[in-house]
Amino acid sequence: MTADWTGALERARSYAPYLAQGLDRLPALEGLLAAGDCTAAVSLARAAGDGADSVGSALRREKLALAVVLAIGDLAGELSLLTVTGELSAFADRALDAAIADAIRARVPDAEPAGFLALALGKHGAMELNYSSDIDPILLYDPALLPRRSRDEPGEAAQRVARTLMQTMSHVDAEGYVFRVDLRLRPASEVSPLAIPIEAALTHYESSALAWERAAFIRARACAGDVAAGEAFLAAIRPFVWRKSLDFGAITEIGRLTHRIRASQAGPTRPGPGFDLKKGRGGIREVEFYAQTHQLIHGGRNPALRLRGTRASLDALAAAGIIAADDAQVLGASYDRLRQIEHRLQMVADQQTHRLPLDPAALDAVARLDGLDSGADLLAELDLVTEAVGRRYDRLIAEHGSDPGTAIVVAAPRGDALTGELGRLGFADPAALAARIQGWRSGKLRALRSEAARAAFDAIQVPLLTALAAAPEPERALLRWEQLLTNLPSAVNLFRLLEARPALLELLGRILSVAPPLADALARRADLLDPLIDASAFDLPPDVPTLARALVRGESDDDYERLLDRVRRKVGELRFALGVQLIEGARDPLEIGQALGRVAEAALIALADAARGEFARAHGHIPGSALLIMGYGRLGGGVLTHASDLDLVFLFSGEHGAESDGARPLGATLYYNRLAQRVSGALSVPTAEGALYEVDTRLRPSGAQGPLAVSLDSFARYQRESAWTWEHMALTRARVLYGPQADRQDLEAIVHSVLTMARDPEKLRADVLHMRGEMARHKPAKGPLDVKLARGGLVDVEFITHYLQLRESIGLSPQMSEALAELAAAGLVPEAVRPAHAMLARFLIAARLLAPDGQEPLPAARAVLAKACQCGDWNGLTDALDQARAAVAACWAQTFGETLELN
Repeated sequence: MTADWTGALERARSYAPYLAQGLDRLPALEGLLAAGDCTAAVSLARAAGDGADSVGSALRREKLALAVVLAIGDLAGELSLLTVTGELSAFADRALDAAIADAIRARVPDAEPAGFLALALGKHGAMELNYSSDIDPILLYDPALLPRRSRDEPGEAAQRVARTLMQTMSHVDAEGYVFRVDLRLRPASEVSPLAIPIEAALTHYESSALAWERAAFIRARACAGDVAAGEAFLAAIRPFVWRKSLDFGAITEIGRLTHRIRASQAGPTRPGPGFDLKKGRGGIREVEFYAQTHQLIHGGRNPALRLRGTRASLDALAAAGIIAADDAQVLGASYDRLRQIEHRLQMVADQQTHRLPLDPAALDAVARLDGLDSGADLLAELDLVTEAVGRRYDRLIAEHGSDPGTAIVVAAPRGDALTGELGRLGFADPAALAARIQGWRSGKLRALRSEAARAAFDAIQVPLLTALAAAPEPERALLRWEQLLTNLPSAVNLFRLLEARPALLELLGRILSVAPPLADALARRADLLDPLIDASAFDLPPDVPTLARALVRGESDDDYERLLDRVRRKVGELRFALGVQLIEGARDPLEIGQALGRVAEAALIALADAARGEFARAHGHIPGSALLIMGYGRLGGGVLTHASDLDLVFLFSGEHGAESDGARPLGATLYYNRLAQRVSGALSVPTAEGALYEVDTRLRPSGAQGPLAVSLDSFARYQRESAWTWEHMALTRARVLYGPQADRQDLEAIVHSVLTMARDPEKLRADVLHMRGEMARHKPAKGPLDVKLARGGLVDVEFITHYLQLRESIGLSPQMSEALAELAAAGLVPEAVRPAHAMLARFLIAARLLAPDGQEPLPAARAVLAKACQCGDWNGLTDALDQARAAVAACWAQTFGETLELN
């Protein structure tokens, strides 16, 4: 669309007295605008304050000139809404920055401005200021850095700066004013000073801030003064704004606020004279609340949603699949149009108004300023726009039990009513159980001591008990729920999540009934349920490189400890979701095992990279040398269980006599041994988010007596000259997981040369049989379902496979299924051993969740185990396991000429 500069100037002079007056005072600007030279007009406006005798005068002149240029460019169709609001917001930044510096120098003339900052909130923070917006900064200061006279106390000096700044920004004279400044969004504004020490503000937001302050800080931005200190402050309070768990309580809070706003509106509820474009139903604020509510719920888990702009936030929510793309488009377009009309209202007289005029002639004038024919046309358009917004916003609030027009009170049954309800649900001793539940509420459990927690629990008590009663093992599920509550310091978010997503209650009942490890994990981290509201939680994780990138993706300013925490959280969520997929029968356990392997490998890569970078800060790098990591056992084979530890061996390339180039140089051997310790710790040491994996490094050369990391040359020499047969058997499951490609190829060549060495078949057979016999004596099966250690189980399959791999130098894959396929194709093992191994492996992966002690589980877990292993029932499963072990025993007899005794 071609810009209509002539029409814009005519409408401005006809219907906007404030703009007409500005054009009269700035004829040079009008000439540039009439010629359509918007770029030159903006430049001239920015320079309008040059030569003024004070900072305040310079800013007032620039404000008027900029407002006129942006308004005419807006009316002409040349400047977009985001351009206009961005320019106004950038001017507010410059004005605050200049006013802060001027205020400091008014008291300490030669000082460099430092130790004082402004945080922009609301539309200013989002770069969305109106023509006549006030600004709502929070002023903070650092007592140690703020310049002051020697006799001034830091607090006194800071308040003087704040008062001078306010005078500069708000003073009105013939030149106009800069901005109206509202400081009421500061912590405890009714009693606190205008400027607050940074540490005091941190304490407030960490301990006593109100719910609305979280929403305010979604759009917060360090905008003026000591911006670096402001950004550090915002990073410090990020956990307050962006909760790590899903926060469905945000909808309740926003719903209450919406109800209060709508109830307080004296004007019409639909567009008409006096309608409030900002606070009315379907108005500007409801679009902003719609976006911010979803951001508060999901932004803690998804950093991509932590945007300030309303349109950008809606688009990001749609891209993440949280809201429908159509809703994002309609709300975004509606928001832009409402903001445009709001601007037209404010262009008329530079008043901070959001209400349509009561006078029909004035309403017509606003419509014609916008380019419409009449006020009636404007109202008709607004009716469509606000209805589209209001309908979507009402649905959001109502869907989560917080209808803005009603107050919902949930009365949970107590006393005899609770006993009766429990009896109806089928619990064995309803009176005793009712007394236990009443005990939860009496202060026995930390998670239910607050009034908010008890109210949130009341809302889910009946559906929760119903779900637990319907669980496969109701009494067991109830006991584990009680244990979960006992372990949690706070459960409000958990209760609200279950209220918002009732389908999770049934799933929770099944988890608590049949999967002790998952129930234990929930007792440590109730927010593990959060990802399950998304259907994508039942997708398998992607490939290892994609996973590794996802594990570390987040804020760019993260430190090493924060990264360790994030990886632990994300890995915990992935492992939990995979466990849920298993007990729900959504995936073959073998797929789950492979996915667990990818997760572990990705975590190793992510944390090894992080540990290596952190280590290099102090010790630098060793040129021509690199760390390599091999995974052994189940990790090497790429199939883990939920109980697997990580068998790792650390190596390094290059010369062992080399030295690092950092500030604290180390020789290569010491460098890589310390780095290996750092990587091992990154994977295993508990942090605030708990533990990650247990790491076992005993398979390294010389075992626990040897150094943690060895050079490739030392490794090759040890394997060829000193390693025992069992070490070569372990090497058949080794896989290089980390290191530069060229070094990986060198290590793989070493492994292959060792595995294909000439061996005495009889000595090899004797060594293998001796080792298996010793293992059977010292590590017998833990129970009747221990398919790993029982004779005819997985260990026997592995011994057969490794013996043949070393004897024949074929099937040299660390993945057992691939190795067995090659051995079977060569006629070295019967074909029947392959499905037998798959059955045993499938059972092991599932049993680590459903029967972790190796004993026969309760009936509900038996049914889940049978389904996971593709058997009709428990008897069918035990028969299939017996058949698998018999096939392994037959293969053992064929391979070694010995008969296994199967118990």
